[in-house]
Amino acid sequence: MSVRISRQHWDGLLAELDQARRQRHLLTYRALLERLQLPSPAMLTLTAALEHLAAMDAKAEQPLRSSLVISQGASRLPRTGFFECAERLGRFPGPPDGIAAASWHASEVVRVFEYAYEHEEA
Repeated sequence: MSVRISRQHWDGLLAELDQARRQRHLLTYRALLERLQLPSPAMLTLTAALEHLAAMDAKAEQPLRSSLVISQGASRLPRTGFFECAERLGRFPGPPDGIAAASWHASEVVRVFEYAYEHEEA
């Protein structure tokens, strides 16, 4: 099944991630779903959009902005699929849970916070 996101929702996603990056904070999947008001299947659409963005960032050799989206559970980490996607993109070598995943995620978030993405003005 192919999942598509509208231009309006894509732009909204990029804006939410950019704002989070500028404010140096993380977003939960739930908060993003509520803010973007994605149509059903909302989580599937969000996941596909975040994976597409990760692929775009990896291709451009940029930190993965999708790392700013985390579960609201105790781990405060992205879902397993994020780490599996990062592994497919050659960014994260290892199991999608545990200390190595948490450590890599923390360093990737710092890289996102500090990176000046091309669309931004200097």
